Amino acid sequence: MTRTTTAPVTHSPGSCPQVGRTAPAPAIDSRGLRKTFGSLVAVDNLDLTIRSGEVVAFLGPNGAGKSTTLDMVLGLTQPDAGTIELLGTSPGQAVQAGRVGVIFQDGGLLDDFTVGETLRVVASMQPRHPGRDSRIRNASRLDVVVDQANLGQLLTRRVSRCSGGERQRLRLALALLPDPDLLVMDEPTAGMDVSARIAFWETMRTQTRRGRTVLFATHYLEEAASFADRIVIIAHGRLVADGSVDEIRALGDGALVTATWPGISEESLGQHLADCPAASSILHAVVHGEHVELRTTDSDAVARWLLSTTPAEHLGIGAASLNEVFTALTSDGSDGAAPSAP
Repeated sequence: MTRTTTAPVTHSPGSCPQVGRTAPAPAIDSRGLRKTFGSLVAVDNLDLTIRSGEVVAFLGPNGAGKSTTLDMVLGLTQPDAGTIELLGTSPGQAVQAGRVGVIFQDGGLLDDFTVGETLRVVASMQPRHPGRDSRIRNASRLDVVVDQANLGQLLTRRVSRCSGGERQRLRLALALLPDPDLLVMDEPTAGMDVSARIAFWETMRTQTRRGRTVLFATHYLEEAASFADRIVIIAHGRLVADGSVDEIRALGDGALVTATWPGISEESLGQHLADCPAASSILHAVVHGEHVELRTTDSDAVARWLLSTTPAEHLGIGAASLNEVFTALTSDGSDGAAPSAP
């Protein structure tokens, strides 16, 4: 599959604010971010704006600059150039005010503590609110996050005896303690088995229904497709695609036309394709028994030919898979330019 050369998919902003009303500050607003480590350019002139309430998947191959970008967003690493605001203020101020919750894929837990002890210690360090009894507030908030992260049966268990999925549920509870407006997660389901991953995302769906903004980095493309409103892909430190799942899939080279063709073989398919008026549009052809797959840039013409002049039946037309598009956009042969929607 070749690299797309269409114009960049940019995520279109929502409706314009009404006259006399102030639009809320973006949850994340970064401009021109650049970070180098010696001669290595980890992040290169990256713009990323995420509106309040969005759920955004942040994708890229290993070494693309995802973790470095998240570190800059959270104020853990300072950019060499560019600006970052979280919720209308600096990353440090937003984090200190408890408006940002963070989940990393590992670290940050003390094995000798129980789950309940871990929660109580961290809750005691949350920002204080004038005029409220912090002990009452913390106790109430603890009950809420224990329920939200489904930790009720684990409170007396030592962290060292928790599974990978249970540890991530604990990290989620810790991230939710300050009741944040924004959740930032770096590979939150890494190391989990399938059932633990499903349970984690079910819990996360309850959080997004409450209107929290979520930015998560993952290498599980199916998680991005099923959970995110929007997908941002970077490669070599640069933005290469930004849009909805359907918009990203549309960047693939051609559509996939599938059909059942009784008695077909690879040799006979080649002979038939020589008579197809749209043969030049076919990029790839595969035969699996009586199942035919044709990757083409003119799916309508190929489908008409199959239906009108061949015994093929049960036709289907689909866009390129997210996996195919991701591979094409992030391959070493990519030119690094950001594709966008027409």
